[in-house]
Amino acid sequence: MEQRKHWWNGKWGRLGRRDVFLRTDADRWYVEQRAGGAEGVSRFYEYDSPEEAEETVRALLDGADTWRELSPRPSAGAPPTAHHPDRPGVHHPRPSTA
Repeated sequence: MEQRKHWWNGKWGRLGRRDVFLRTDADRWYVEQRAGGAEGVSRFYEYDSPEEAEETVRALLDGADTWRELSPRPSAGAPPTAHHPDRPGVHHPRPSTA
C-alpha cells in the first residue's frame, strides 16, 4: 500500500490531534480518518477511484480546524529532502553538490 497524502489538524496531544490519510493499493483507494494520534481510533473508507476518495477527504477536512498537508515519508532508497522554511510540511529535493 502506498501513502499518497497526509493531512494533520495542527494540534498536539491525543485529545485534539486528527489525521487524514489518502492511500492506494493496486486499483483501490483508501481514506483513513484518525483521532488521537498514532495510537488513536481510525475509521477507514474504501473506493474504486481517486475522485471518490478525494471527495471524502475534502468532506473530512471541512470545518474549523486548520489542516496542514504533510509530505509522505520517503521510501527506502529515496533521495533526502530539505524542509522549506516558509511552508511547513512542504519539502523540496536538496540541490546537487556535484
